[in-house]
Amino acid sequence: MTGSPQKVITLAMTGGSGAPYTFRLLECLLVAKCHVDFLISDAARQVVEMELKITLPTDVNQLQAFLENKFKPEKNQLKVYDKMDWLSPVASGTSRNRQMVICPASGGTISAIAHGASKNLIERAADVAIKEKYPLIIVPREAPLSAIHLENMLKLAQLGVTVMPASPGFYYNPKTINDLVDFMVGRILNHLGIDQDLVPGWGEN
Repeated sequence: MTGSPQKVITLAMTGGSGAPYTFRLLECLLVAKCHVDFLISDAARQVVEMELKITLPTDVNQLQAFLENKFKPEKNQLKVYDKMDWLSPVASGTSRNRQMVICPASGGTISAIAHGASKNLIERAADVAIKEKYPLIIVPREAPLSAIHLENMLKLAQLGVTVMPASPGFYYNPKTINDLVDFMVGRILNHLGIDQDLVPGWGEN
């Protein structure tokens, strides 16, 4: 994979199921030489522990060190922000050349964003992306979807948000769970304009 060093991606994970998607996406973004600002909710920490058997540090500096040790980014390539750090760049529209992905995006987070409730940095960063018309991708993982969920996602889609449910395809004959994860991560990378070789396009070998 290749990527432009100028790409700045805000990657947030919330309390929906799908921690493997987030960690694989983070890995791929760093390999692609993107700068990544990483945000995580308290509920997402619990999901990571359940799904990946990893206990993430609650202290932002310790989490920074943990992720740097795990993913080996270049110097200053990865920055972790506390969910209440209102002075971080992602909280302001003056931070340019930015794209944002919320993966996974919980129903509660989607609701808050759809109604402009910026109670934490994840919601504020998404609010900024919408008002500044920066690309924003949300990856919901919920089933079944209630009318409330659908109305919130429709509202965001009408505002230009890309709604990409975590629905991996089976037409390319995946052999492992990692193949299913890579399908979704590849689709996200495509929409971010980042070259990827995780999954071929339709009709490609």
